[in-house]
Amino acid sequence: MRMPSNKFQKGEMVMGRWPGSSLYYEVKVLSYDTDTQLYTVIYKDGTELELKDADMKRATGFRRSRSRSRSPSRRRSRSRSPARITRRSTSQTKEAPKEPRIKDVLEVRVSPLAKPLENNSNNKHDKEVNDTSSRVSEKAEVVLEKNRVGTRYNLRPRKEDPMDQLIEDLQKIVDEPLVEPEKQTVGKTTELEFGGKLGAAFMILFLPAVTFALLLMCQQKDPSLVYFPPVLPELDTLWDAQVFGIVVLWFLFQALLYMLPVGKIVEGLPLATGKRLKYRINGFYAVILSAAALGVAYYQDVDLSYIHDHLIQFAVSSMIFSSVLSVYLYVRSCWAREGELAPGGNSGNVIYDFYIGHELNPRIKSFDLKYFCELRPGLIGWIVINFSMLLAEMKFQKLDTPSPAMMLVNGFQLLYVADALWHEEAILTTMDIVHDGFGFMLAFGDLVWVPFTYSLQAFYLVKHPNALSWPWVAVIVAIKLMGYSVFRKANSEKNAFRRNPSDPKLSHARTIPTATGKSLLVSGLWGLVRHPNYLGDIIMALAWSLPCGFTHILPYFYVIYFICLLIHRETRDEKQCRKKYGSAWDEYCRQVRYRIIPGVY
Repeated sequence: MRMPSNKFQKGEMVMGRWPGSSLYYEVKVLSYDTDTQLYTVIYKDGTELELKDADMKRATGFRRSRSRSRSPSRRRSRSRSPARITRRSTSQTKEAPKEPRIKDVLEVRVSPLAKPLENNSNNKHDKEVNDTSSRVSEKAEVVLEKNRVGTRYNLRPRKEDPMDQLIEDLQKIVDEPLVEPEKQTVGKTTELEFGGKLGAAFMILFLPAVTFALLLMCQQKDPSLVYFPPVLPELDTLWDAQVFGIVVLWFLFQALLYMLPVGKIVEGLPLATGKRLKYRINGFYAVILSAAALGVAYYQDVDLSYIHDHLIQFAVSSMIFSSVLSVYLYVRSCWAREGELAPGGNSGNVIYDFYIGHELNPRIKSFDLKYFCELRPGLIGWIVINFSMLLAEMKFQKLDTPSPAMMLVNGFQLLYVADALWHEEAILTTMDIVHDGFGFMLAFGDLVWVPFTYSLQAFYLVKHPNALSWPWVAVIVAIKLMGYSVFRKANSEKNAFRRNPSDPKLSHARTIPTATGKSLLVSGLWGLVRHPNYLGDIIMALAWSLPCGFTHILPYFYVIYFICLLIHRETRDEKQCRKKYGSAWDEYCRQVRYRIIPGVY
């Protein structure tokens, strides 16, 4: 007779390990998914999480019973280093510990015993020392067992306490020799985004088509919607081997700059395996060196307007390159270990995982492909394209200097890119890095969508100039500065709080504690709306488009798209935060009602 796969029943109270740690807390089993083999449990603070069978123990598993073995030697602790055990045990016997307070004891990282401790040593001194260690451990566990039921588990970080050293010593004795830490794995993705499998297949075709259509519309003399769809060019005009070579060389040039041994090394957030990847922060150096190379090419009379004249071919070459890269990423992900897979791209469906990204952080040795593509070739390439448009406008409109509209677009977007690369470290906490795998969605977005649709305003102005009065220029600049101030202040408040929540400069900040041990910031701009950085982004996007005038809607595509993108991303953020923080996030939403725009949304 086949036994049921779930050994914990609905409504049962068990001990569940908090993800990413060895801490166990009392949880209630809500349900069991036979497909993913995951339990949905709820902690005492209301947080709901999905746990594997290996992360759950019965409460009785936390009791230690005395060994009744016939062999006296079986009562001794088996240790790889008897000398180390002797040192620890001696420290325990020299000072008689007071009975720990229950609040502190409950925060000891306790692991269940697999079996009684053993030691094959016949040394009499070792036996006496280990028996002493066993008695100390048993005393702590008696207190734990006596007070476990009906006591609230405190997940908040507590202040320094004189008992901390004792608790640490007990932790080492109780936890370290007993059970090896279990490796975390990534479960199957059950909640599919972007319309699921059909939506992913549609997006793989839709995104290149939209990019292609926007560029063709911008080239038309009259880019009005009444002339949509644009006339398709001859197929043989879409491919240029020299252009494709330039695209590849640009990618390799940025890769070379990425590998330069300059800039600091920082660690990313812990992965499911507990490992923290290291990243070199040198993006700002890359943009400076790229600008220098561009300047040298300009003063060597290289015709940089060539990019404008062949922009469609550059876009097609980048699409081919990103598609080939996406295929490589998916194929290599088939050999990735389970803990290296993306939590959002492990559905088992080839098309969906190819689009979302199957592997979370694909690396060639220390070269992180996702992190590199996120901020380097496409983002810096966007600025190069803008500069070529500036030169093309002067050439096409027979100007001695760029128009004020073109200078505003170039200056605004250059500031945006420089700011992103100056604060490069902040990207390590974004959803793209933490949650999404590296597949077609990010590869196409980074290498094609960003450089060729974000530069749409500059491309539009080459053949559709717009004269600006100086008062109107001042208004546009003010809107840009307002958006940038909101964007930068919001990100600075968030990053400062994440780096050091105990900073005296943040003593005035109001927070909401969560079950993860972290807190939610409810002060400054983050007390006004839940995503003030998104609000700043939208205001800046509007400032980028205003220099193009109001004759056509095409230059405002970026604003419309960006609002839709940020609302969708905000929805994803809400779902992840509610799952992670539980009732604390509900409280945060009660205090901060609006999501992005105060009083509106």
